[in-house]
Amino acid sequence: MAYRIEGRLLEVCTCKAICPCWIGDDPDGGTCDGTLAWHIDKGEIGGTDVSGLTFGMLAHIPGNVLKGNWRALAFVDERASKAQEEALLSVFTGKLGGPVAELAQLVGEVVGVERVAIEFDVKEGSGRLRIGDTVAADLECARGPEQRPTVMSDTIFSTIPGSPAYIGRAPLYRAQSEPLGINVNLSGYNSVQGAFCFQA
Repeated sequence: MAYRIEGRLLEVCTCKAICPCWIGDDPDGGTCDGTLAWHIDKGEIGGTDVSGLTFGMLAHIPGNVLKGNWRALAFVDERASKAQEEALLSVFTGKLGGPVAELAQLVGEVVGVERVAIEFDVKEGSGRLRIGDTVAADLECARGPEQRPTVMSDTIFSTIPGSPAYIGRAPLYRAQSEPLGINVNLSGYNSVQGAFCFQA
């Protein structure tokens, strides 16, 4: 089954800005509790249109990001039909291969899949993410002397392989999950934004 999806990423975590995971170092504090959300602006998976939907994940990373063994809770946009949900899960669990599969193989355990309301918004470098009652985050892009976004590329780890990542801070990051043992309420820690185009 072939797929092609294009869209935008919002990412926050408990590492300080800039997140060391992206260069292969251990996370600040030894572990990382991060939230990832991929909003699909345009795309099809095996002929199923998934445009306008968002897939998210809250993950506990127990050590170096590249060593895997993540424990994760997955979120499917509540607006997705059953066919769209199955299509999204087939991509983001790595079953259909491609660049997403390399990321998915780092997850050792999925503790659950929840259908929730997901709010995903980006305006002029400011991001807003709400995932049900589990995650709330606001993101601000870091900027250089001429107000251009600060960018990372060619990193050893990426949640948007092949695309540059815009780094910044999160004025708000709250996440709570009993199954994952996560209870986060932080301000000023790592955030990442970017665009992606995944296909296989």
